[in-house]
Amino acid sequence: MPQPGEAFQPKPSAEDSFLDLLVETLEGLDDKARSQFLRQFFHTIAQIDLTEEQSSEYWMKILQWRRELAAGVGRRVSLKTAMVDVLTSTSSLRVPILVEYDEFKKLQINAATDALTGLYNRRLFDEYLEKELNRAKRYGQQLAVVILDLHKLKEVNDRYGHLQGDHVLQIAATTLRTTLRASDFAFRIGGDEFALLLPQTDSEQAITLCHRVRAEYENQLSPLKMDIAVTLDFGVAVHPQDGDQKGTLLSVADERLYALKHSTRAPSRVVPIEPPPARPAPTVAPPPARVPPPPGPSVVPPPPPKSEGRKWERVSLAGTKAHAILADLGERTARVIDLSYGGVALQFDTTNHLPDQFNAVLHVPILPPVRVVLRKIYSLRAEDGRLRIGCAFVS
Repeated sequence: MPQPGEAFQPKPSAEDSFLDLLVETLEGLDDKARSQFLRQFFHTIAQIDLTEEQSSEYWMKILQWRRELAAGVGRRVSLKTAMVDVLTSTSSLRVPILVEYDEFKKLQINAATDALTGLYNRRLFDEYLEKELNRAKRYGQQLAVVILDLHKLKEVNDRYGHLQGDHVLQIAATTLRTTLRASDFAFRIGGDEFALLLPQTDSEQAITLCHRVRAEYENQLSPLKMDIAVTLDFGVAVHPQDGDQKGTLLSVADERLYALKHSTRAPSRVVPIEPPPARPAPTVAPPPARVPPPPGPSVVPPPPPKSEGRKWERVSLAGTKAHAILADLGERTARVIDLSYGGVALQFDTTNHLPDQFNAVLHVPILPPVRVVLRKIYSLRAEDGRLRIGCAFVS
């Protein structure tokens, strides 16, 4: 209640409260984003077309006139009143329509998103990184920062044209949107660079997610039938292990991205693990001269079989809660100890019979539950008695 002698302050209407929110929001935008928003804003409320520079000038006049009116009457003046006065005085106001809140949010989003991909832009990435980092520090949580680089985008532009290059970027954005969790954030921060913020995510989970994004992206590109091996390189940094400052985390993620980007690449879509080089045969001293060689032709032993390297890169899931439920075997459960593009390794505590082919539901960090058909490839007995079963995915 106002005290005796105080001017009565009417309760702001919903429209006035919305416009006050508009003023506060625009103060947090940079000049370019603010002028872009205001140009659309004035077109929506008054059906007038202004340049970005004119829109900013009108906005400053409205705020200044509002302050002068408030000083003159000794009480709060609504932004709507000042806006109508300024636009009317310049003969600009023809259709006085107040913008709806949903329309305002749409315009606000447009000013903070990348036009080509629809992802959040670099400005919002900087803002969200600060916010999520402060949240992680406050609650003692982990935060993974991922920088992604679209490998060979320039070659796509040079060979197939920029329209195809734009399409490749859009597919990358779609892959990120459909692969991430609801709590994760994706941004386009440069021409061929993207960034992810993954709250409450450790390094192993973030790397697993990046491999999944990479594989899904390459699958989405396959219908384009390009002969350029386009993929997403990535670098991961995690708070607090890799640092607790924004600049430090970005630097670590960039360094790891650079290391992957400039490492030796295999022509296949997934970098294979090469077998170790064969060791030279040990030198054997000749037998003493007094011992005659055995009669008959000398027998040269066949060379040992050449080991084959892995066809797919393996991601270790040891220490995580990854597991598989074998639906065909009475909901039997096994630990998932590693995962690759071509198959999975399971670990069993018991030695019950396992068929050569069976159905399973994989529960892996970051991924939703995935129903797969597995074919048993090998089995190994560990020293502790547990059984490791290597399985291949069946299409």
